[in-house]
Amino acid sequence: MLSYSEVKPKMFIALDGEPYEVLTSSIVKKQRQKPVNQTKLRHMISGNITERAFHQSDKIDTADIDNKKILYLYNNHGEFWFSEIDNPKERFSLKKDVVGIRGKFLKEKTSVEALMFGGNIIGITIPIKVELKVTDAPPAVRGNTAQGGTKQITLENGISVNAPLFINEGDTVCINTETSEYVERVEKK
Repeated sequence: MLSYSEVKPKMFIALDGEPYEVLTSSIVKKQRQKPVNQTKLRHMISGNITERAFHQSDKIDTADIDNKKILYLYNNHGEFWFSEIDNPKERFSLKKDVVGIRGKFLKEKTSVEALMFGGNIIGITIPIKVELKVTDAPPAVRGNTAQGGTKQITLENGISVNAPLFINEGDTVCINTETSEYVERVEKK
């Protein structure tokens, strides 16, 4: 059980038997009132975002969320197929809403963490940075820096991102999956 002040971002809590992720929290004290923790919560199954204020007298349960390593195999029309790490014959699919919008950065044969609640997979955790190969990059035009020196490149999974002019086709780049932005070019080995 947590007190109202212990509820912090990136924690998993349970309200009415349902799992929530804490997105933001801030303790607010108005003039003659007791302090409250104003939070923004995301329902782990439906994805709905709600705001909730926790008072000093509130006791909050932590959500019993387990992590399990799984292997991403492929995407088939919005259905993401995975297998267990130690048993590739045990295959299963997850819907796009369970995988989330960061699923577009998954690369075949990538190991990810599955979030389990009550024996069911309710989401996956993708690494914040992924390395992807550039499949299409237009040539850099000399003097074309009026737009900040960036160009649109296409990655091996079909995603387009802005990158510096020096990125070429065949390079491997690091992408931030939370912001969908270019981070750096990965050095060739």
